[in-house]
Amino acid sequence: MNRRNLIKTGIAAAGAGLAFSAGGLRMAFASAASPSSDWWRGRAIRWLQTNLRETDAAIDPVIFVDEIEALHVNTALVNAGGITAYYPTDIEFAHVSEYLPEGRDLFGEILTEAHARGIRVVSRWDFSKARREVYQAHPEWFFKMADGGPAIHNGLYQVCINGGWIQEKAVEILGEGLDRYDVDGCFFNNFLNPSRDYAGRDLGICQCENCQTLYRKEYGTPVPMERTPEYQGFMQDCGRRTSEKIISLLRKKRPSAALIGGTPSLTDIVYGESSTAVDNPLPLWPYMASDNVNKWRNSYPQAEVMCQSMQFLDFPWRFSSVPRQEIASRIWQSVSHGGFAAMSLNGTIGDLKNRSAVEVGEPIYAWLKDHEEHYHSQVNEARVMLLTPSQGGQSGAGFAGSTESYRGMFRLLSEQHIPFAGMTHLDWLGTRPCDLIITTGPVPLALQDFIRKGGNVIATGTMEPEFEIAPVVQRHDDLDGAYVTIRDKDLFASLEDLDVAMLDGEFLELSATGQDALTFVPPAFYAPPEFVGAGWEDTGKPAMVIKRIGRGTIAWIPWDISGLYHRYSLESHRGILRDLIDRMLPGGRDLRTNAHSMVQMSLMRQNNRHHLHMINMSGHSGTAYHEPLPVAGFEVEVKGNFSSARALRSNQSMPVSRRGEFIVLNIPRVEDYEIIELT
Repeated sequence: MNRRNLIKTGIAAAGAGLAFSAGGLRMAFASAASPSSDWWRGRAIRWLQTNLRETDAAIDPVIFVDEIEALHVNTALVNAGGITAYYPTDIEFAHVSEYLPEGRDLFGEILTEAHARGIRVVSRWDFSKARREVYQAHPEWFFKMADGGPAIHNGLYQVCINGGWIQEKAVEILGEGLDRYDVDGCFFNNFLNPSRDYAGRDLGICQCENCQTLYRKEYGTPVPMERTPEYQGFMQDCGRRTSEKIISLLRKKRPSAALIGGTPSLTDIVYGESSTAVDNPLPLWPYMASDNVNKWRNSYPQAEVMCQSMQFLDFPWRFSSVPRQEIASRIWQSVSHGGFAAMSLNGTIGDLKNRSAVEVGEPIYAWLKDHEEHYHSQVNEARVMLLTPSQGGQSGAGFAGSTESYRGMFRLLSEQHIPFAGMTHLDWLGTRPCDLIITTGPVPLALQDFIRKGGNVIATGTMEPEFEIAPVVQRHDDLDGAYVTIRDKDLFASLEDLDVAMLDGEFLELSATGQDALTFVPPAFYAPPEFVGAGWEDTGKPAMVIKRIGRGTIAWIPWDISGLYHRYSLESHRGILRDLIDRMLPGGRDLRTNAHSMVQMSLMRQNNRHHLHMINMSGHSGTAYHEPLPVAGFEVEVKGNFSSARALRSNQSMPVSRRGEFIVLNIPRVEDYEIIELT
């Protein structure tokens, strides 16, 4: 991993800020529209983060608020303190920006001005690093590398979560800030001990005396030099203890303030980012905002959700903006799945070196402001659940498994317009209706009881289930040139003209089950051309097993079909998965359409009405984003007893007809985005 990989997956995951232990979460599935006095609930948030630089400490607060108000922002994240304070303080070692004019309090003045205009202000704190003078006075507060030296980046010294800077000084500084300022929320950046710095340098594991003492007490050994499972657990415990201290302080001093970021099960607003980085693996993931908001909104219904659209390309190029349509798509994706509209900018709006994000964000925010009654308290009632993997975020939420495999399944469901809910845990089992669970990673033991009671599961990949589906005879590695034969053309009706599908990577050979819907063909000769197919032999061994357990069914494809689909998008893999999903849905789909596969749809409930969101993603092409091509003249069928439909973007009522259990809508045209109100 190098410097740019730092924002590849972890920055897109919840927990970019304060780190909490995931703990044992148990919750009832409840509508986010439940009555609450918390200001962030049931409110359409249009969020902006402005990462102020030290030199910005001298800006005019009125002009600053003028600029964010002109962008139709109603909630702003503003730098308060930590590495740099933007207000006067007498606390020892709290560094005030040298650019802050004498007698000025930039943060306090922005807060007052914003509140006067009805704009909420969330304070941003970064206690991850401190200045040289602090290190010289208290080296025991800081991260200690294996060679005994500190971790330094651009003149700042990395602190340790178990040192006095975090455990004492940060609490003192934060306490002063909370006493002085009636903030609407707090966000904490980079709280845990990092593995790498911004330049991508491997820092190793902190070897300071504080860590050594705590680790010996817990495990009886010195801190390891590598990240073992025990060390990961140790860091989670450290994060939990620190978090509880910070949360207690916040609740005591500002009980009406929101906590943003951290482990989703404990925070008020789940926070994450959709971002780009020059070393991200290809293909680019155009569904990043939909992915993040979908899984967080459904996994943690007690919290609100925000996924910021990061406008810059990468850390080393913060002044270089990503394409405008990429920014726009991320905002539409976020609000379409029940999250806040959210953007991030560097510095002040008036001093931007690239105004792309402002120019594309302003009309979107203006439209969302005019229609804000539709963009809060949205709940995804999908009855298909997709288990999501942990993607490196500090929260650790999610299951083991391949991100590629998960993304292949996510994309297939999106392209097939099958409404689904991402889930990072199984604590919701039994608390909300579910027809089908799909996992591209582990098959936890808890799913056995779900199946026994009548649930259906599709599992793909080579992680053996925690309960027996079929005995594994042999694991085959790196099957260069293998296939599966598609035998059951009744099950796989859409693949009438295809007889085989390619198989690459690992394959679990299962004992004979008498099932032959898909069967295994090991590698045969593929070169020279004269020898192609020599040695071809269909073993008859199952490449998929379908098993009844109690009143339910599990289908297991013991190879990485969804990962292959992510990489190659083959018709055979798409057809196998699509037909299997349709077979495993007992009541069929809740939404049917002949829309283009690049029109992403989400069906959300908001109190007594529903919203059908449609995002035109046809402008995405490989590594490029262009203006989407208008999509016109398609039909959408939605299961339900709706009697009226109104397209809000095009401002027109739509005729509603019925076809059995479904209402039928004829969609005349979708430009970039459309929302249809169903009542």
